[in-house]
Amino acid sequence: MKITPLDIQQQQFKGKMLGGLDPEDVDAFLQMVAQEMENLVRENTELKEQAKKATADLEQLAQQEKNLRETMLAAQRITEEMKANAQKEASLLISEAEMKGEKILADAERRLAQLNDQIQELRRQKLQFESSFKSLLDTHYKMLALDDE
Repeated sequence: MKITPLDIQQQQFKGKMLGGLDPEDVDAFLQMVAQEMENLVRENTELKEQAKKATADLEQLAQQEKNLRETMLAAQRITEEMKANAQKEASLLISEAEMKGEKILADAERRLAQLNDQIQELRRQKLQFESSFKSLLDTHYKMLALDDE
């Protein structure tokens, strides 16, 4: 059975017998016990409220910690994905640059071969022209020499 401060204050004792209790002393004591019990009940209620608030705060902090961990893990995952994507992109750019460089080099080598062929052809044509021109000059010289004779 729960006893409240009000129960203590309203407690009545039966009349005084020989050598019985002094009702004023009993009432004063009951008043003091009731006051102390009231203080304890109030303190107990306050402590329960504080405990509830602390529990709620703790749950909120635990949830915030969980959210923070999840956010950090997500950020770490995203960072790793971005790093991997950047590495892939860099590899692609390097591969493309190497392919372009190889193509440019191949084009330059092909062009060099064409120019060398053209130079050889021009030298051959020059020699042929010189030979033909010499032959023409010789022919004209012989004709002039015959005319002189």
